Amino acid sequence: MKNEIIFYIEESIEGGYEAKALGYSIFTEGDTLDELKTNIRDAVQCHFDEQNMPQIIKLHFVREEAIVL
Repeated sequence: MKNEIIFYIEESIEGGYEAKALGYSIFTEGDTLDELKTNIRDAVQCHFDEQNMPQIIKLHFVREEAIVL
């Protein structure tokens, strides 16, 4: 059992946020950060059985910016 799972979080082009688990086929989205966190918890609970459920969910926020010279 892994003790933690990490989600890569990006702002969606359409608005809101998209989340993808590193190393697992778990994807979800939410219009707000609170909705996203709820959806992440639900997705993790659906993906793992109780014996293999990670104890910690870490969120890694990534924001892309461009600088024009």
